[in-house]
Amino acid sequence: MVWRRHRVDDSPLQAQSETMTVRETRSPFRGVAALLVALALLVGLAADAARAQSPADWLTGLPGTRPAESADERASVATTQVRMVARLTADGEEIEDGLVWRVFWHPPGERRPTLIATKTEARPTFKLGDGDYVVNAALGRAHITRRISVDGDTPEPPVEEFVLNAGGLRVKALVSGLEAPSNTVSYAIYSDRDQTDNRKLVLSAARPNVVIRLNAGIYHIVSTYGDCNAVVKSDVTVEAGKLTEATVTHSAAKATFKLVQRAGGEALPDTQWTIQTLQGEEIKESVGALPTHILAPGSYTVIAKSQGRAFQRDITLANGETAQVEVVMN
Repeated sequence: MVWRRHRVDDSPLQAQSETMTVRETRSPFRGVAALLVALALLVGLAADAARAQSPADWLTGLPGTRPAESADERASVATTQVRMVARLTADGEEIEDGLVWRVFWHPPGERRPTLIATKTEARPTFKLGDGDYVVNAALGRAHITRRISVDGDTPEPPVEEFVLNAGGLRVKALVSGLEAPSNTVSYAIYSDRDQTDNRKLVLSAARPNVVIRLNAGIYHIVSTYGDCNAVVKSDVTVEAGKLTEATVTHSAAKATFKLVQRAGGEALPDTQWTIQTLQGEEIKESVGALPTHILAPGSYTVIAKSQGRAFQRDITLANGETAQVEVVMN
């Protein structure tokens, strides 16, 4: 009969297993002996479990960290109160609101660091054991990540300062010289081109007139009015400690489409619509009796499908135009 038990050794990250073999004998008490051995093993396993802690206790002093052998050892784990502050610029004021702090521990041999604490205070204090940590401070889309070292022998409580080197961006959208109606414009923010001439998406579906916090640098804005191709692209530069305001002006036309059996007739329901350029590039697909779309000024081919038949018409839309486009079945 083979009984196995696992125990946590002195190393916080390594477990060993022991195998104990109880040989069967002809003794009449062998059943009792086996039972006593099993009980002893279960007691030992329970004791090991009671002594174990998770790795978080060792790092943060909170429940759930380093495996300790006794209550005395757990009580003797030294921690240090580390205060964090952040600024937009090196000579700027401390940031008072909107910060998110994340502290990571990177155990030896592990591929990725482990998140051990998160706080949203302006000047948080973390209780950390001696060692090296990775700390991320974020304000909106602006952030900084760096390593810190904690040494409990430091005479004064340490204060770690983080300089985000960040500013703000606010985009205003105009249509035909007037501010765009609410919820009709959204824009995406991309990074500047990298060494491979590619951009990375920083933020999508941003709304005008909202301040976006970003690290200082050059960004590419793609602003879309409506749901089709009324798009404006622009590069902006965000400066640290400053609010950059950019204005994009859209040119567009609004068109409502309907399929009719005769000019001026009623719109047919459940019509499938395809709007494409004269060169055949698809711009928009939709279904309905009277779909309305906002399009960039230009020429298009409109295709309407109903009852297994397709009908099309070429149209030209001008900036600022509001058009009713009929496609007549013939």
